[in-house]
Amino acid sequence: MRSSRWDAQGNVYLVVDGEQLTPERVRAHVGPNDGILEVFAHGDDWVEIAIWNPDGSRAEMSGNGTRIASRWLAAQTGADVVTVRVGPLQVRARMLDEVLVEQDMGQIQIGEPEEVDGIRLVAVVVGNPHAVVDDDPAKVSVLGPKLEVHPRFPRRTNVQVARVVEPGVVEARVWERGAGETASSGSSAVAVAAALGVSPATIRFPGGELHVRLENGRAFLTGPARQIE
Repeated sequence: MRSSRWDAQGNVYLVVDGEQLTPERVRAHVGPNDGILEVFAHGDDWVEIAIWNPDGSRAEMSGNGTRIASRWLAAQTGADVVTVRVGPLQVRARMLDEVLVEQDMGQIQIGEPEEVDGIRLVAVVVGNPHAVVDDDPAKVSVLGPKLEVHPRFPRRTNVQVARVVEPGVVEARVWERGAGETASSGSSAVAVAAALGVSPATIRFPGGELHVRLENGRAFLTGPARQIE
């Protein structure tokens, strides 16, 4: 399978253009990567993709994945602004320099604090589902797999465990639905900032920092994306 390999702050995706994928092909070819971005179609300043998880399921949205897709297209066409379409959703990405991209992730939905099996969390929708726990990030290896498949989330959920370490700075780890723990996640950064009420926010993942600001219910995410193979 012909592909290029891209990194977005520790999240690594293969980008595949011109080949039709199936869950079986994804599982066979994803290797150690965090997923595959399948390009359906593109123009000079827009690209339509599917986001595949390593287990062969598809994600509704990925902040890091859509940022990679925007940078992939910009490298080919020279576009300064790219619209990335994922099913009915779309992200508008603006190239800030040769690496950094600012994305308008659109409207987000923030739930009320709730308790699930004794775990306090806030559910956030960033095009895809999230459950944010305000606690020691090291607990993600226990809380992540438990909450991902909990009946409270019938379509499964991404899980973040995060805490504010100084004003405007949050440490976080993420358990991604269909992938397990990953080095970072763009939509998770948005969910964490929204659930903890921090904006502007620097979200520190093991893979590096992402930056989020919230304006009138919309989320803006800034981070890097680069080709590595």
